[in-house]
Amino acid sequence: MKRVFLIVLDSFGIGYEPDADLFGDVGANTLHSVSRSKAFSIPNMEKMGLLRIQGTEVEDQVKTYQNEPEAAFGRLREKSAGKDTTVGHWEIAGLISKKAFPVYPNGFPDEIIREFEERTGKKVLCNRPASGTEVIRDCGEEQMKTGGLIVYTSADSVFQVAAHEGIIPVEELYRDCQTARELLKGEHGVARVIARPFEGEPGAFRRTANRHDFSLEPSSDTILDYLKREGLDTIGVGKISDIFAGKGISRRIPTKSNTDGMEQTLKLLKEEFHGLCFVNLVDFDMVYGHRNDVDGYARALNEFDTWLGVFQKGMQEEDVLLVTADHGCDPGFPGTDHTREYIPLLAYGKPVRKGMDLGSRETFADIGKTVLDYFHISNQLDGESMAAEMLV
Repeated sequence: MKRVFLIVLDSFGIGYEPDADLFGDVGANTLHSVSRSKAFSIPNMEKMGLLRIQGTEVEDQVKTYQNEPEAAFGRLREKSAGKDTTVGHWEIAGLISKKAFPVYPNGFPDEIIREFEERTGKKVLCNRPASGTEVIRDCGEEQMKTGGLIVYTSADSVFQVAAHEGIIPVEELYRDCQTARELLKGEHGVARVIARPFEGEPGAFRRTANRHDFSLEPSSDTILDYLKREGLDTIGVGKISDIFAGKGISRRIPTKSNTDGMEQTLKLLKEEFHGLCFVNLVDFDMVYGHRNDVDGYARALNEFDTWLGVFQKGMQEEDVLLVTADHGCDPGFPGTDHTREYIPLLAYGKPVRKGMDLGSRETFADIGKTVLDYFHISNQLDGESMAAEMLV
């Protein structure tokens, strides 16, 4: 029974792309920055061939190898107009976004804010680009006093809404975000509306694990739709279902953290299903990349790498494991935004040719084409399949 486990290490870029100057990201390299940490240790990914990928750099490490890599390996360039979670995942799934989603470096237009206030019956606070932790520090007490909604954005196409869970219950905040999602379409169709609940007292606010993303629905079919139409399982772990607005998902498994996501994926490894398990591990981006926490990022990679060794031992005969990313978020680079970087691909399993260098690919969409080829499903998705090179 064929199964593919497609795991996205959210923001694990491996070096800036040729068009990085258009995004202000020349010099960004998430892998290199994280490798400077004393906590950096990824022996299983090294064995798979991560450091043999074209252009990879790590701090104070000489690339000498005793054995053949255990996986096929390569890097992929983003072809979509953007460096956001949504466009990155959609491109992996075979949909290249040729038009960039709108961004709001000066906050959202007055007419959008007024309409949102009228529909929710709540006053909007902030309305500017901001760090999520800083905005609740600065506006959290006022939110508690007024019962309003903290609205903020970033360099990405996001409309983020924060509220204290003790003032606005999580389900009510979700309804308010769904209202924003219905409002923000067409010209103002941001990629994601994000609920950002927090808790605690003034001076000690902290975001909870009850974040929820409300994405636009993909504009055309992805691998999820093709697989589901053929009767195969399409399991979304973490925020995968949110990213695709549920389109093409047969089973949704939300998670609270990287650790939870890895535990859920191990459980699925022991289940009988036929199809795709698509996993997002968001902490790399949300908890460490955006907060410039190099050591935290390194420790999270170490935790994943240790888990990876356990996962590999439990794989079945026809299982294929794909480890990749959706963009960069270099914690050692100026600023706290995503970075325009190549992403890695490590492909492992008995159906995969060990030591195959897949080179430098032109689009993330090659991953989706390859997955459908593995299941012998014809399709019209973007990208070129790597199946002939990668699969035995």
